[in-house]
Amino acid sequence: MDNRTRSGEILKNVGFALLEEGKTIRIKAHGYSMYPSIKPGSVLLIEPIALKGKPVPGEIIAIKREQGLIVHRLVRIVSKGGITSYIARGDSNALEDAPVMQGKIAGRIVGAEPTGENPVPADISVNTKTNYYLNRLRVIGIVLEKKVRKVIYKKKHGV
Repeated sequence: MDNRTRSGEILKNVGFALLEEGKTIRIKAHGYSMYPSIKPGSVLLIEPIALKGKPVPGEIIAIKREQGLIVHRLVRIVSKGGITSYIARGDSNALEDAPVMQGKIAGRIVGAEPTGENPVPADISVNTKTNYYLNRLRVIGIVLEKKVRKVIYKKKHGV
């Protein structure tokens, strides 16, 4: 394990521990799965789930994963045979995430701070009517635009 991987593992464990102790943490968003609600570079405030009780559909939650936290919107809660599972989905993802038990939900997003990278604050409001397909098309457009700009830059600068 290299130093960067080790540092990432330590930070992940510290974040999980702070949430379990009832502390609110700040993380920087990466990727486009929650676009346009949360854009890459946004700083999110995550509050332990226990502070305000069980999450409700439409809330944005942080789910514990092997690689760290993933921030997606809770789309539904399923109870079957006395077992409750929570299903989340990124606002621009094609598919829902695999169901998780409540113990895997680390927290809920309670605030967002703009940054130099992304000066527009994230929209963390409860939303039960997300337009996944339109959001996905927007993200595809953004990614294609970035690729085209990169190709043009390389040709222009002889890289």
